[in-house]
Amino acid sequence: MVATAFALGRQLASKPYKLLLNVGIAGSFDRSIALGEVVYVYQDTIAELGAEDGEHFLDSEAMGLAAHTFHSTAETAVSALRKCRGITVNTVHGHEQHIEITLKRLAPQTESMEGAAALYAAQQAGIPAAQVRAISNYVERRNKASWQIGLAIDNLNHWLKNFAGTTG
Repeated sequence: MVATAFALGRQLASKPYKLLLNVGIAGSFDRSIALGEVVYVYQDTIAELGAEDGEHFLDSEAMGLAAHTFHSTAETAVSALRKCRGITVNTVHGHEQHIEITLKRLAPQTESMEGAAALYAAQQAGIPAAQVRAISNYVERRNKASWQIGLAIDNLNHWLKNFAGTTG
């Protein structure tokens, strides 16, 4: 997350851009999304930015500190894809109780490790942004045997080729 924000901040300041397209793979909390499906993450939240208060979590916005949720601002570029809410984490989920707590608190559909940072960098640079992810696995106890990283990357590359062909 930190490396993404830093690298993008440096790059986006170097010359004008018309669009930041953040692409990659993600885990899905939502089992109605098929492994390999390419989705549009219209909203992404830094899930761990805040403080614990006993059993409760206070996010950074509730504490009056900083925004922790960011939005894609270039929906027309990816409007044909399923819209999803995502979270960005430092530690991907793999503990059933933590997954349930996260679902209750944030109701995410996807999880990545840098999506919100990319949207934040674009927002700060005043550049429209969209985040597109291909689902490689479901968010559950770590089970690499069920992951479909190759399928997700193939589908994402196919989508990118079509996207590049339509945007010139």
